[in-house]
Amino acid sequence: MRWPPLIPGVFLRRLNRFAVEVRLGRRRVEAHLPNSGRLHELLVPGYPIWVARRKGQRRTGYDLQVVGLPDGTLVSADARVPNRLFREAWERGELPPFGSYTALEAEVPLGEVRVDFRLLGPGGIAYLEVKSVTLVEDGVGLFPDAPTVRGRRHVSALMGARANGVPAFVLFVVQRPDAQAFRPHDPADPDFGRILRAAAAHGVQVLAYRCAVSLEEIRLTDPIPVIL
Repeated sequence: MRWPPLIPGVFLRRLNRFAVEVRLGRRRVEAHLPNSGRLHELLVPGYPIWVARRKGQRRTGYDLQVVGLPDGTLVSADARVPNRLFREAWERGELPPFGSYTALEAEVPLGEVRVDFRLLGPGGIAYLEVKSVTLVEDGVGLFPDAPTVRGRRHVSALMGARANGVPAFVLFVVQRPDAQAFRPHDPADPDFGRILRAAAAHGVQVLAYRCAVSLEEIRLTDPIPVIL
């Protein structure tokens, strides 16, 4: 997935859940933060950031897209991106676990929630929920970085589908290149970890991929081990 033209700047402060203040040249401007996570490891005053101009009549004129860490690692801060990355990689035939599916539908109902995708193929259907990961500690990608009732409901719905004989997947997309493995972040939300482990024990497939991130594009690269 190619980024729109990116404008460099410096992170200043978080204003609220979905807004940040950044400096672009000599101007201090407000930008939309397309991510509801805590992002303490990314939203650090003085860190380099890159924003994209937003189109349409919106309150802020920019989206925060990429954050640069002190070691030079680039991280995508946009939680909307993983679904697009999955769709693009699937369309290119780059995701072997999903190779038998020939069509997909987005934002489909499953029980009392909506999940990201329903996949269709000669063998039937499957359900998939995609989660965005930005936190990495000691080479391990961690999700969530804050309690997520919504995430628990998604995984529970997938477990219900699997109990009815329908294949189900959770895909964690680590939006940075420096993760060597993935595991649930129990200190942030132990209940999510418990539900994810129970789902895996009942046959829900838990997958994780990392990304290559540049100032031109972001793309899924390779699977990484899942530690449950």
